[in-house]
Amino acid sequence: MTKDEIILASREYLFPSVFHYFSEPLVIERAKDQFVWDADGNEYLDFFGGILTISVGHSNEHVNAAVHAQVDKLQHVSTVFATEPQAALAKKIATLTPGNLRQSFFTNSGTEANETAITLARCFTGSSEIIALRHSYHGRSALAMAITGNAAWKTGPQMQPGIVYAHNAYCYRCPFGLSYPDCGVRCAQDLEELIRTTTSGRVAGVIAEPIQGVGGFITPPKEYFKIVADIVRQHGGLFISDEVQTGWGRTGNKWFGIEHWDVTPDIMTSAKGLGNGFPIGVTIARPEVAESLKGLTISTFGGNPISTTAAKAVIDLIEEQKLATNAADTGGYLRASLEELQRKHSLIGEVRGMGLMQGVELVEDRKSKTPAVKQTLRIMEAARDNRILIGRGGLYGNVIRISPPMNIQKSDVDEFIRRLDASFGSLQ
Repeated sequence: MTKDEIILASREYLFPSVFHYFSEPLVIERAKDQFVWDADGNEYLDFFGGILTISVGHSNEHVNAAVHAQVDKLQHVSTVFATEPQAALAKKIATLTPGNLRQSFFTNSGTEANETAITLARCFTGSSEIIALRHSYHGRSALAMAITGNAAWKTGPQMQPGIVYAHNAYCYRCPFGLSYPDCGVRCAQDLEELIRTTTSGRVAGVIAEPIQGVGGFITPPKEYFKIVADIVRQHGGLFISDEVQTGWGRTGNKWFGIEHWDVTPDIMTSAKGLGNGFPIGVTIARPEVAESLKGLTISTFGGNPISTTAAKAVIDLIEEQKLATNAADTGGYLRASLEELQRKHSLIGEVRGMGLMQGVELVEDRKSKTPAVKQTLRIMEAARDNRILIGRGGLYGNVIRISPPMNIQKSDVDEFIRRLDASFGSLQ
């Protein structure tokens, strides 16, 4: 198919709700390492990584070699049979997770992983009430959208009982009009009153992204999650860490994002970077929590030999090449470079994030902090013209999301910053 035929077929045969960043869809033809090429042969430096999914580079030889060998051996049997790839991956994950998180259930996506986590928390506690955070995103199923705290990502009626929304730690736009650290982390402390006034007083748990992805890489202060976890546990609930975007070393020096806050979850979910593009999701829990999921539980494609083989190869590569360390070092270099751009361009209100997960919030005026929505759209188009791929997020759609593969080098950052700087310059 030609590029025009692909675009036409996409418009005619895909749901109209399928989301594209550009008015004219960008048709990607192939990709390798940190680069992708469009249907016209143009090369792009990929600093979004398929929405934080390409963790070890596009079409990684090590991962693909493992997959090729597995394809010729065993492709599918479902979870009603035991396989070596699924068992080996579960065993490996148990050596990396914090605390006593050691039993896994594999699915196909982060959405399914989060659905499983909510079901598990409800079974373990006997309560159906769930606390989610404002500005959050947890997937596209009915339940996952119901626990998503962002209206733009809720489709159709969302009337599900027993779900309430706590304040997130959006320090740049504090809902209480306070400043950290003098605020006493009021957003976290407010959880106590939320439980007492909007729930029965006994909850199943709270689900939270350590760094909110779609929310615009909102990064809480160091005290936030300890306070939240303590309060929810005092009311009988579990702490669920949604590591779909923050897992597998992306935040730097740690395997999982929540470890930066010295909090051990009761349940943890992940997907995306675990598979480097192969569809996989996982819900990990303490054994006593996992045991509460009674009855017959299967996933036809969850734990698939191909996806679990790919995931094990990804983890091995991250470990062998010390990519979590690279995410910290190169991520720090990226952060400093973005802050230099902030000093140069008044459109940049804040730079935030951890490791190779950096957000740039754009504002019309730094004093008023009015979201620069139209300017963000123009930056996206200019970035495309300058052959770099970036993401966009935030409640107002004014946050640039930057998340390249974790094996990029500082020279890649230099080239990215040069092109991003030119993109900002084109608006002046």
